[in-house]
Amino acid sequence: MPDRRTIEIRVKRQDGPDRAPYWQSFAIAWRPQHNVLSALMEIRTNPMTTDGERVSAPAWDASCLEEVCGSCAMVVNGRVRMGCTALVDRLDQPIVLEPLTKFPVVRDLVVDRSRMFEALKNLRAWIPLDGTYDLGPGPRLSPEVQQFRYALDRCITCGCCLEVCPQIHRDDPPGTGFVGAAAIAQALLMNLHPTGQLNADERLDALMGPGGVASCGNAQNCVEACPKDIPLTHAIGEIGRQTTIKWIKDIFVR
Repeated sequence: MPDRRTIEIRVKRQDGPDRAPYWQSFAIAWRPQHNVLSALMEIRTNPMTTDGERVSAPAWDASCLEEVCGSCAMVVNGRVRMGCTALVDRLDQPIVLEPLTKFPVVRDLVVDRSRMFEALKNLRAWIPLDGTYDLGPGPRLSPEVQQFRYALDRCITCGCCLEVCPQIHRDDPPGTGFVGAAAIAQALLMNLHPTGQLNADERLDALMGPGGVASCGNAQNCVEACPKDIPLTHAIGEIGRQTTIKWIKDIFVR
């Protein structure tokens, strides 16, 4: 006897950045191993609402489908998470999908995460190398530092940590809002590298300015929401220590 179960999905939609949001519900046949993204793909094959109205298919971001790219982050049943690892059989129905609230909506579930990349640029979260000649073997790192840097390097820029941070607001003027835990952790990743330490003061100066580490309210939601288990609170604490030491040194240098 065929399985008659269905999956009901309620999507918060928005036709453009300046358009008003609205809700639409869809129902698809149940199949084993559905996740939120595969369910959305199924809707796309026949975008018909539960009211019998044929509509355009909901838009969403996705790339790797294995929690590596970070692009499919969304709010699922009130909780921010990755759509690719949100298994339908483990979710209450109707499954309610909403875009991240701390980023401007582009369309439906697609948001603009530019603020995360602007924060990385502001903090100079990279190691400058010109690449014109062979630098030889790189500096040696202890296994402990290697392991910790690897944990920080797992960031997929999904935005989950910003979504749950009470210090992050979607309408913050550019360059003034809190940079967020992800950018702070990436700045520490660079500061822990022997070559990156050459530019550590530039990163710390940026983190001591508006929207820097002092703007953290210590809610610690970020470390709970991170899908890659990055030690974000440890990173924030370490950057706080480094900026304090630099602040004291700067007093005596003046």
